[in-house]
Amino acid sequence: MTTAVVVGGGPNGLAAAALLARAGLRVTLLEAAEETGGGTRTGEAILPGLLHDHCSAIHPMGVTSPAFRALELERHGLRWRLPEVDCVHPLDDGSAGVLLRSVDDTARLLGRDGDRYRALVGPSVRHWESLAADVMGPLLRVPAHPLLLARFGAPTVLPATVLARLFRTPQARALWAGVAAHAFRPLSHPFGSAVGLGLLAAGHAAGWAVAEGGSQAIARGMERVLRAHGGEIHTGVRVTRHDQLPPADVTLLDLDPAQIARLYGDRLPPRVRSAYRRYRRGPGAFKLDLAVEGGIPWTNPHARRAGTVHLGGPLAEVARAEKDITAGRMPDRPFVLVGQQYLADPTRSAGNVHPVWAYAHVPHGYDGDATDAILSQLERFAPGTRDRVLGTRTTRPADFAAANPNFTGGDILTGAETVPRLVLGARPTFSPYSVGIPGVFLCSAATPPGPGAHGMCGAGAAEAALHHLQHPSSLSGRA
Repeated sequence: MTTAVVVGGGPNGLAAAALLARAGLRVTLLEAAEETGGGTRTGEAILPGLLHDHCSAIHPMGVTSPAFRALELERHGLRWRLPEVDCVHPLDDGSAGVLLRSVDDTARLLGRDGDRYRALVGPSVRHWESLAADVMGPLLRVPAHPLLLARFGAPTVLPATVLARLFRTPQARALWAGVAAHAFRPLSHPFGSAVGLGLLAAGHAAGWAVAEGGSQAIARGMERVLRAHGGEIHTGVRVTRHDQLPPADVTLLDLDPAQIARLYGDRLPPRVRSAYRRYRRGPGAFKLDLAVEGGIPWTNPHARRAGTVHLGGPLAEVARAEKDITAGRMPDRPFVLVGQQYLADPTRSAGNVHPVWAYAHVPHGYDGDATDAILSQLERFAPGTRDRVLGTRTTRPADFAAANPNFTGGDILTGAETVPRLVLGARPTFSPYSVGIPGVFLCSAATPPGPGAHGMCGAGAAEAALHHLQHPSSLSGRA
């Protein structure tokens, strides 16, 4: 029987393992932590019964992920839940840019920018079912729908600050800036619109969903698929040398490139080893979990019903903050993402006490304390928040790295979102999942299409492994 070993049980390692097991391979997954999930884990961080996602929390790309759909995770316990309002970006005057599931409803709230917004995202949303596999895969390949992909891709090459000129109102510009800032890179850089447009199109197509019971449910679903097809999972197994790995026909690595360089050393071709050692990391995240009695008292009423709230003020302020963190400077007013997952999934709350998930964009390896900066941003748009907080827990960049070595320096994207990475992955190659050793493949978020709890990096590596094996099975069909 053909065998596979997968090292690393994050969402991409799990997706690769489950897809290979379903294709008929005998799969063993090794995870260093005591549980799988990587960035998709959930726990009681502050109070009993209060569920906080450790890292990944909102999943606009997950619901429509071809990998997750191929695995039919809903048949294995995953339930997606949608908030009434997807995302809000409040401004100091009490107004806000508001993102709703419907393109038309969003356009209506954007007033005189509505028609321009509809023209920008409407065509991609209408064709997202056809576009998803092309958008969420390697760029250097022949797409299944070239004309649709070209229509979607044309504006993605623009800096986010340039595309923002399409809009005339501060609300529309701020909403766009907050979504584009998910890339952790200066909004003025080329391809600065790629991540934002992908999130908008996928979100309108399926919603900014959360997993019922926490993001861990995504990992649990993939575990069930893997085990249903005979796969094995071993946790608490830390692999530091390649000769520790059991023999297998193919090996897939849900690791960052630097770990692979250490793992294989001189077995890697010199150019690959050099590229992996030079692999560029991005800014970090400083996370603050809060237990909030009665929820956040937002000034803007839409924010009280939103699953995601972006705190960064107007476009210029967001752009300045993202430029600062990339340059290694901590801004006075960092860009902050706030997750109110409990609004879509009340199982996460304990009575009238609700879990609020928030993190600030900070410089790579930031060793300061951003707690007050995050709370100040909350107070700025929701006066009285501090009085409602019953408890907090911080996760500094070093804590992210300690819990998950892929997150070095607090870089939860597993690499800087530079143009070469967006186009090529971890190194210049037409085979982004290959590490240059026959039968060994990279499947982490360092490969296309990049970060997010969507499993598509794992799916791409699994396809490459099956191609290497000349395996007759495909990754489509029933799980």
